[in-house]
Amino acid sequence: MSHDERHIKKGTLVRHRSFYRALPKVDLHRHLEGSLRLATMAELARTHDLDLPHADLPALRRLVQVRPDDPHDYRNFLSKFNTLRKFYLSPEIITRLTREAIADAAADNVRYLELRFTPAALGALRGIPPDEVIDLVGDAAAGAEAETGLTTRLIVGVNRHESVALAEGTIRAAVDRAGERVVAVDLAGDEVNFSAVPFAGLFREAGEAGLRRTVHAGEWGGAENVIEAIDRLGAERIGHGVRVCEDPAAVRLAAEQGITFEVCPTSNYHSGVYANLQFSPLIRMRADGLKVTLNTDDPGVSDIDLSHEYGHAAEDLGLTPGELKTFTLQAVKSAFLGEAERERLAGEIERGYQARLQP
Repeated sequence: MSHDERHIKKGTLVRHRSFYRALPKVDLHRHLEGSLRLATMAELARTHDLDLPHADLPALRRLVQVRPDDPHDYRNFLSKFNTLRKFYLSPEIITRLTREAIADAAADNVRYLELRFTPAALGALRGIPPDEVIDLVGDAAAGAEAETGLTTRLIVGVNRHESVALAEGTIRAAVDRAGERVVAVDLAGDEVNFSAVPFAGLFREAGEAGLRRTVHAGEWGGAENVIEAIDRLGAERIGHGVRVCEDPAAVRLAAEQGITFEVCPTSNYHSGVYANLQFSPLIRMRADGLKVTLNTDDPGVSDIDLSHEYGHAAEDLGLTPGELKTFTLQAVKSAFLGEAERERLAGEIERGYQARLQP
């Protein structure tokens, strides 16, 4: 069954997925590495003779997507990237995968996208240095934006479970390219076993150079990681952050600092942050006075798009279309854009909702 044929089924709020697809959306947290098309992977595996089941799509799907019978924990979730990283075989393929990821977001009526990527991961197979990877993704994003009309900005990421030396080269390359396309840096990776503190100096340098800062925290690790990200790395936004509610001091700090949370419900369910989608902390975070946005994280890994997340928020958690608009406008306010661009985007979102919701 295709995405377009699925219905979100909950109580009396049932709407066809086409309703959510028609709503204008903003995605602040989407990883390029987790946005590959299954058909493209099968093609690349076949044409490049990769040791992968390219002729058996269900078998390939099991390697790169979280399936219903998979264990829902972060180890299984991260294991998918062991296969995904095998596909960055050339500069041409990196370009193609970037353009396809943006085209897929545009087809889902995403009006503004912040696409994040880890140059070390994309360049590892062929030894492409971080600066060249950033240029490849930047050029591809510019081309895709021109084709689709989807305004796209880039966030350059490093992993806390990898060396500070590796991160240093990546951050410095991002600083050299800070501007209209490259707008921010991100720290991701294993927050259970690795602290963010060793990267504080690099993130301070990035901030001083004009790059914005977002940090994965409070996803697989506790609320103390949210405090660390804000206090030590100067995070303006927190990737996921759903465990912030475990500590009133962390909630208070985030609210006082005006920190925005990039919440990705299905991804957090798939990675074992919570056991059931109906227990997503999205509503509690909003009730606690936190700034919250809805995002996809790794749509290819979770086999979703942003319309799916909007449908979940409405049909499973009870949000009204007006509340969905509020979440979307919060994403606009938190976007790493200039004021004039944010105003333009907010007007576009308002007009889109007005057209869709008028009697």
